[in-house]
Amino acid sequence: MAYTYEQLSGMTVAQLREIAKDVEHEAVTGFSTMHKEKLLPALCHALGIEAHAHHQAAGLNKSAMKAEIRKLKAEKVAALQNKDRKHFKEILRKIHSMKHKLRKSLA
Repeated sequence: MAYTYEQLSGMTVAQLREIAKDVEHEAVTGFSTMHKEKLLPALCHALGIEAHAHHQAAGLNKSAMKAEIRKLKAEKVAALQNKDRKHFKEILRKIHSMKHKLRKSLA
């Protein structure tokens, strides 16, 4: 059976050891004495699963927002060089709000 990282991380140590019993890989040798924090990454490595959770931005185009932030950062440098303090502060506020939206959508 194919497992995901989320499924494996929700299992108990006993369940993970049952899965490791059927896997023949050098990463899971000694599985019977491993704790969950060691066994989970070893199982992920043996099964070819990425050992971290993926976050998806719900309702936002993450790549477009990041491209916009990069563009605003370039404008920020230009505003700083031109000593346009008002425009500089506006750009900082826009960048801050866009990053906040991205972080909020990932949680």
